[in-house]
Amino acid sequence: MTKPPPPGSRLSLPEVWLEQHGDALYRYAYFRVNDAPLAEDLVQDTLLAALQAQESFAGRAKERTWLIGILKHKLIDHLRKHAREQSVDTSPGSDQDIDALFKDDNWSHWRTPPAVWDNPSAALEQQQFWAVFSDCLGALPGRQAEAFTLCEIEGLDGSEACKVLGVATSNVWVLLHRARLRLRECLEHHWFDQGKRG
Repeated sequence: MTKPPPPGSRLSLPEVWLEQHGDALYRYAYFRVNDAPLAEDLVQDTLLAALQAQESFAGRAKERTWLIGILKHKLIDHLRKHAREQSVDTSPGSDQDIDALFKDDNWSHWRTPPAVWDNPSAALEQQQFWAVFSDCLGALPGRQAEAFTLCEIEGLDGSEACKVLGVATSNVWVLLHRARLRLRECLEHHWFDQGKRG
């Protein structure tokens, strides 16, 4: 049996955390790691850490916000550990496919302009779009996916992301640039072009 929440706090009993917040925590973790077993492990670690830290809950945030804050720390710890295990792609041919997307005389202009996309806010609300986006994000090389997730989804700035990834700030921007290019190509192929074919 677990201890009751500290007096004055608004925590519910730990026995109901999984039922009340498990789905939200799992979705949050899964969207960031795109790996069901890992997301489950992160949620389990989060709930265990919350159980151990429940006496420090001051009630300044809602219970779910507090749990998601703990989950964010678990995600960052996982990304740090994972970042140490992988290396940055610096092979000479890794930029050749990217070079082909831009005009020869000007790297700030696309060789072929991006396809006209339908209303992005409507597309973002569709569950199918998120499934395709998740697949595209999962298809990115590890470091690119991590950089994109940290900066664009988690909202970390470049200096924070470079600490998590253990790379120089310029490398974070290169990883983000490559991730955006590959996501653009993947989404155009698997989502936005589908309407033109159908």
